[in-house]
Amino acid sequence: MLMCRWLAYSGSPMLLDAVLYQPEHSLINQSLHAKMGVETTNGDGFGIGWYSTDGDGTPAVFRDIGPAWSNRNLRELASHIRSQLFFAHVRASTGSAIQQTNCHPFRHGRWMWMHNGAITDFARLQRDLCMAVDPALFPCIEGSTDSEVMFYLAVTYGLDQDVPGAVGRMAGLVERLGKEHGVADPLQMTVAVSDGERVWAFRYSSQGRSRSLFYSSRAETVRQLYPELPFLREVSDATRLVVSEPLGDLPGVWNELPEASYVVVPLEGPADYLPFIPELP
Repeated sequence: MLMCRWLAYSGSPMLLDAVLYQPEHSLINQSLHAKMGVETTNGDGFGIGWYSTDGDGTPAVFRDIGPAWSNRNLRELASHIRSQLFFAHVRASTGSAIQQTNCHPFRHGRWMWMHNGAITDFARLQRDLCMAVDPALFPCIEGSTDSEVMFYLAVTYGLDQDVPGAVGRMAGLVERLGKEHGVADPLQMTVAVSDGERVWAFRYSSQGRSRSLFYSSRAETVRQLYPELPFLREVSDATRLVVSEPLGDLPGVWNELPEASYVVVPLEGPADYLPFIPELP
């Protein structure tokens, strides 16, 4: 079970440091002083993943098992890596092993994935869930977390063709197996997934009381509200952040994603978010 904090950034190329360290309630601050998570401290490993504008379309990842707040290598990398799309995750484990292969984000080809939440009684469902993973993908699972199994189930169910559908079928399988095994409220998740061009962020739980998830207002709107913020002068109107909890307390900047919904960045259509409905695979 994982109760963590994460963020996803998409927009104008930005130094990771500007998002990970500089805000008032940055993700690094949240690794010690989370306000809205199950755990206040998220020190059981961390990870960053980023896409390069001149790369081959696959993300790079850096993960470690120590706390993010004291990692000198993370601080060094964050002040030198500039990316138009990146993920960052700080981990609080409540069961699975503290090891690099259990740290987020996970990647497969051009895809990157991170998760906050849990599959309830994962040990009871694990065999059946793993048996549903495409046999060609099963050797790619390196760790022991429910999060990584969820990722490879989504890849199995067509992440390349239909991201919301693939995540919905993954969630539907967890719900069905939970019911078969007598597990009440089997799924709790906020998930971010990217192919290097877009970010999809999902908020859902069987219980209907999901972990917190927020997305930032359009940069143009925030720029009008807070013209004195220098970082906003550098970013395009399409720039967005999706976060487990807000990076500061400025009114009008953060919008809570409703229960059972998802958002796509850059936005596709007039609605900021769309309904998320699990379905049987």
